[in-house]
Amino acid sequence: MDQAAAILKLLGDKTRLTMMRILADHDCCVCEFVAMFDASQPAISQHIRKLKDAGLVKESRRGQWVFYSLNRQYEHFEFVQLLMDALPSQEEKLTELEKQGKRISCE
Repeated sequence: MDQAAAILKLLGDKTRLTMMRILADHDCCVCEFVAMFDASQPAISQHIRKLKDAGLVKESRRGQWVFYSLNRQYEHFEFVQLLMDALPSQEEKLTELEKQGKRISCE
């Protein structure tokens, strides 16, 4: 119960919840989230840090860029996956980013 409450509290923030739903289907870098949410890089980095510190998100380096994805090795991943599956897709955010030419704007 304590772990479930901690996860739900962390995902109680709409931005973090949306980020997690996007990461359920796609790896993303901070610059993509900055463009999607029209937020500052430090604000997005703080959200990512909280998700990463909790173990929900992992990072991988691709050249000089860092991409984030769901941590499928997380001990309560099945619970997180159930939550993500219950949420509507966020594909339109990625589609809009692609239309703007910002899908991968780290280059």
